[in-house]
Amino acid sequence: MTTEHDLEPPPFWRSRFGIGLVVLEGVAGYFLWTEHRAHLAGALPYVLFLLCPLMLLFMSHGQREQQRGSPGKEGALPTSQREGPP
Repeated sequence: MTTEHDLEPPPFWRSRFGIGLVVLEGVAGYFLWTEHRAHLAGALPYVLFLLCPLMLLFMSHGQREQQRGSPGKEGALPTSQREGPP
């Protein structure tokens, strides 16, 4: 006796096409990594240097949120006035 549940196709990642796609992406990723590793390692110092402005942007945004106080904490004390370890 077969039901509708027995006739459902397998999920995409368990189908033959899905498994083949994962294998193909793995092989392509391996060759991309081995061929371009030297280029990526040479650019790493510049990437770290260029990330500094992003870190500054996100860190200053967090300070502004802390100074204003987050919504729902109307009577919260500033960090410098709280008791206990920081």
